[in-house]
This record gives sequence, C-alpha cells and structure tokens, in this order.
Amino acid sequence: MMAGSDHPGKAVVLLSGGADSATTLALAQTEGRKLYALSFDYGQRHLRELESAKMVADAIGVKKHLIANFNLREIGGSALTSEIEVPKQRPEAGKRGSDEDQELSGKTSDLSDSRASGPIPVTYVPARNTIFLSFALAWAEVLEAEHIYIGANAVDYSGYPDCRPEYLQSFEQMANLATRASVEGRLAFSIHAPLLFMSKAEIVKTGLRLGLDYSLTWSCYDPQLKKVRKGERFVPCGLCDSCRLREKGFREAGIKDPLSL
Repeated sequence: MMAGSDHPGKAVVLLSGGADSATTLALAQTEGRKLYALSFDYGQRHLRELESAKMVADAIGVKKHLIANFNLREIGGSALTSEIEVPKQRPEAGKRGSDEDQELSGKTSDLSDSRASGPIPVTYVPARNTIFLSFALAWAEVLEAEHIYIGANAVDYSGYPDCRPEYLQSFEQMANLATRASVEGRLAFSIHAPLLFMSKAEIVKTGLRLGLDYSLTWSCYDPQLKKVRKGERFVPCGLCDSCRLREKGFREAGIKDPLSL
C-alpha cells in the first residue's frame, strides 16, 4: 500500500479475467476488504476474457462486478483494438530471466524506462491503464473506497510503460489531487500493485496458495476457435506474448497450466 488508512474498508479491483488480475483479486480478498471488481468491454479483439472475469468474480464472491462499456476501437493504434496482426513468437517476449528478476526485485530506479529492454509491442493499447484506473478512481470515489488494485507487473517483460512503479506512484498522487473526496480530506486513495515485482512463477504459486482456480482465467490475445463434440470453443493460440509468458510462469512453477492443450 502506498498511502491511506490501514482499515480494511472497500476496494475496487481491476479484473481483466487474466491470471495476474485474478491473483490480484485473490490477494485483495486476504486483506478483508469489501471487493468491487471492475472489467471493461472496450472494443478489444475478443471478449473471451470477460467470460473469465465473470467466472473469477463469481468464484471469489465480490460484492459487485461492474463491466464498463466504451469503444477504444474508434481510436485504434493497437493490435488489440484494430486490424493490426497480433505478433506471434516474438523473440523479445519473456526474455527477462531469473538473474534479471533477482536484480529487479524491490528496485524501482532500474525500471524507470522499460523501453530500454526492447521495443514496446503493438499489443500496447494507448493509455489503457490510465483509462482503466480513471474509471476505477471514479467508482472508488462514489463507493468511498480508498483502495484500488491493479495487476501490473514490471518483472516479466511486457514493455508496457503504464506498468512501471513510477507511473503507478504518479497516478496515486494525481488521484489525491483530482477528486473531491480527497481534497475535502474524506478519503486518501491508495493504488495497490501487489504483483509488481513478482515473477510469473511467483504469481502462479501465490494464486494456488490462495486457492485460485486458474482454469477460470484467460490470458490469450488471439483466441482460436476449435471444433469440439458439441460445437466450437475458444482455445489459446499458444504463440502470442501473453500465452508465452503464461506458459513460462506455469512451467517455472512446476505446475501444469489447466488451459494447456
């Protein structure tokens, strides 16, 4: 927690339906807070992740699960919100190994420019975390919830500038300057990113320790329809950055991914 009260209170948790956000929700539950999950239908390439978000929210038992609707496809600029092809088998994806993870653990200064580790991938959605956190902040102010959780991770390589610790610290500072509740002294907002310095394997192990069912989650950027006995269902492509990072996490944790074929 970066600021605010130690009282459990209420929390708004950003929930995409992926492994990281689901683990974050499970961790928030251990704090004894009343949980409000927030997901987004923003014109992304697929909605399979929202099915998982609903299942995870149900399984954990949040007080309310809100899905906000808006269309970032009108802006585009990303493989997730336009017809740009999702890259597969990128050599940069997941390159940060255990030696570098150890060097990064607990340090923010080394992460001041994630772009130095490689180009920002085309799956970056312009200002997405800023948009998502702004929605979360608005809802948190209405709910009088001082705590906002996000599953940002700065260890295993993603290349997204809005997953860096200094970005999250800056957003928290802005949140406490920009809202009526904070200016009037009624609330002090905290941005929590409990996975920030965890490796993917550590995230998986944490979720399993908390009883999280990862078969409910979804990580793939580019799901593929597969014929099954009773019709068709989506399966992970296994080749996009997100699939490869997920596979790396489960493999290094020594656990079989329940979504693997």
